[in-house]
Amino acid sequence: MSLHHLCFYSAFISSGLGLAFHRMHLISALLCLESMMLSMFIALSTWPIENQAASFTLLPMLMLSFSACEAGAGLAILVASSRTHGSDHLHNLNLLQC
Repeated sequence: MSLHHLCFYSAFISSGLGLAFHRMHLISALLCLESMMLSMFIALSTWPIENQAASFTLLPMLMLSFSACEAGAGLAILVASSRTHGSDHLHNLNLLQC
């Protein structure tokens, strides 16, 4: 395993651990998700260069567009929950209540 792969894997795993253990605010969960997507985007961007495969060059752009849609939906949920509940604390959000 090269140093680049180790950096991408460790960034992804540390973002996943941040998402699992620091779930106090919704914005911190969204930032962890975005850092996971960023590490996956960088890994997918360097993968076709390492393998000389021209057929996978559009995959990072597809991933980036899904990441932008995910970020927009996450920020919309953040604004809606802060307007209705008054804060972005995740313990205030109960999906069982209407």
